[in-house]
Amino acid sequence: MKAEYRKLPEKNALSATDLPQSAADRGRIIAMWSGPRNLSTAMMRSFSSRADCTVMDEPFYAAFLAATGIDHPMRAETIASQPTDPDSVVRQCLEAPARHAIVYQKHMTHHMLDGFDLTWVKQVTNVFLIREPERVLASYANKRETVSAEDIGVRRQWELFEHFGALTGQRPVVIDSAAIRADPEGQLRRLCAAISIAFDPAMLSWPAGRHDADGVWSAHWYDAVWRSTGFAAAEGAALPALAPELAAIANAARPCYDRMAKFAL
Repeated sequence: MKAEYRKLPEKNALSATDLPQSAADRGRIIAMWSGPRNLSTAMMRSFSSRADCTVMDEPFYAAFLAATGIDHPMRAETIASQPTDPDSVVRQCLEAPARHAIVYQKHMTHHMLDGFDLTWVKQVTNVFLIREPERVLASYANKRETVSAEDIGVRRQWELFEHFGALTGQRPVVIDSAAIRADPEGQLRRLCAAISIAFDPAMLSWPAGRHDADGVWSAHWYDAVWRSTGFAAAEGAALPALAPELAAIANAARPCYDRMAKFAL
């Protein structure tokens, strides 16, 4: 079953009494919006290496699976591990961190379904992490036998980028995974400056292996990150060759990527 995306809603917003009363009630919340295979887990590792930061791994994943009925690897384990009510997930995302000044949230754009509240993003700092769809598809196809345009989330990412700008009155920050891999320190310094936090050199490396914040699904998806201790080297200039059905998906997604890439750091 495919996820259905329609006009982004302005409904189902939680009332003010359901949410923290002010920014002072919580630490700085950074919501990083990407599709799968976008360097998203490595970026979560980078932020988790900061002494002042705690991380959340794809908090809407179980809610997405429960709402769509879609079959993903480790579906049952994922649903059992997280709240499936999207409003409960929103509350969780906006709760005050217990011990840290910064909360970094790794979000998948395709998890944000029609009917899920989006007004909460006005209370966080939104960043969009992008990657060329051809590279996303080449990597994603190694993990699932069938791939759809919805699976890689590029069109949804562009929709959310526009919608969040309209909701907040500010254009979200955009950063490209290729630029990070080419110059990790330079790009992370630019990102930290853009979101008004200090750069920490600890963001450039991390311990290998599974981390406590990793979602239960990490056993299927995170093998390469588990072996890593820092960002992978820069990718070559040539795009990967794709099978015709994947190339068609990439061609359809490419205009959305190109629009966001114009705003990248």
